[in-house]
Amino acid sequence: MDSNSQDRNLPASERKLQKARDDGQVTRSRELSHLAVLGVGALSLMTLAPLALEHLKLALSQQLSFSAATVMQSGTMLTRLQSMTTIGLIASTVFAVIVTAAAVLSTVAAGGWVNSLKPLSPDFSRLNPLTGFGRLFTKDKLAEVLKMLLLTAILGAIGTLYLSAGLDELARLLLQPSTSAIRHLAQWLSAGMGLLLLVVLLAAMVDVPLQSFLHKSRLKMSHQEVKQEHKESDGNPQMKGRLRQRQREISQGNSVSAVPKADFVVMNPTHFAVAIRYDDTTMRAPKVISKGADLLALKIRDIAKGHSIPVLHSPMLARALYAHSELDQDIPAELFTAVAQVLAYVYRLKAAMRGDGPMPEQVPIPDVPPELDPLSQTLAAESAV
Repeated sequence: MDSNSQDRNLPASERKLQKARDDGQVTRSRELSHLAVLGVGALSLMTLAPLALEHLKLALSQQLSFSAATVMQSGTMLTRLQSMTTIGLIASTVFAVIVTAAAVLSTVAAGGWVNSLKPLSPDFSRLNPLTGFGRLFTKDKLAEVLKMLLLTAILGAIGTLYLSAGLDELARLLLQPSTSAIRHLAQWLSAGMGLLLLVVLLAAMVDVPLQSFLHKSRLKMSHQEVKQEHKESDGNPQMKGRLRQRQREISQGNSVSAVPKADFVVMNPTHFAVAIRYDDTTMRAPKVISKGADLLALKIRDIAKGHSIPVLHSPMLARALYAHSELDQDIPAELFTAVAQVLAYVYRLKAAMRGDGPMPEQVPIPDVPPELDPLSQTLAAESAV
């Protein structure tokens, strides 16, 4: 069954969310951007307007002052025009920078920063007029249009009511001195703008979590998509098994260089070889510093003999150590007794070779629990069958 026909009722995985982010698909709220642009723009005007008006009044008083020398020098008018233009450009640039920064920060606050140029790359499929016309009638577009109509209606209604309630006050302003009238008009406009911004703020508080919910809903996955993603992320089990086997072989091959540090090597007699080292001052238990099978086992044996390291034939112990121990790790606790028996023999052997004691008797047969011996387990299973 095609995954597109299945119900996508599973939440999007982190991998799919990250892929969508790489493609530029993140949560965006137009209402938050509108609030940032309108709110910051209004505050900037209220803050910068008095300062700008003072500079403008001073500049106009200077530009409108004429003397005989000024009239005779025609270049003076061009200089004054350049000065006024510079003041206007500086004020406009400052305002534009503030509003642009607010728009960018609001966008980042809604969906985070996207480090991807993919949204800027050309997509010629969007040039198809039929496809573009079809996108105009999607559920998302319909919801967006309804939301904008509702917000426009609310803002229009509030604006109409505010204007109706303030018409009498505006009429009375005509009877007041110009300075007082301008001040009251500015306060009236500021209160109206604040009321409208409050409505936009409430809309943004609803729209931001709503857009996040809709974005995750659009990215929901079907059961087949989840299975396919797990398969792609985990890889082929057979390939993973071969990779782990190759990694073990490389690790074991690299461990051959540690054989000269071993106290003894135990073999089976040619299939497996395990090198053991123990230092009672720095180690809690003996450790396996090298192990290998077949040709690698023969190589470990040859290196050990080349460095006068005892090589003991103990098939059961060799198989158990190879199967249940890891490189540079303590041996299993169940094998402490068996390895201790071999270590005691090796210490006596080394002492005899130095002339500090008699030559030990035959090699001991270590006490290896049968459940740790792979061969014993295989034979037991076969006999049970």
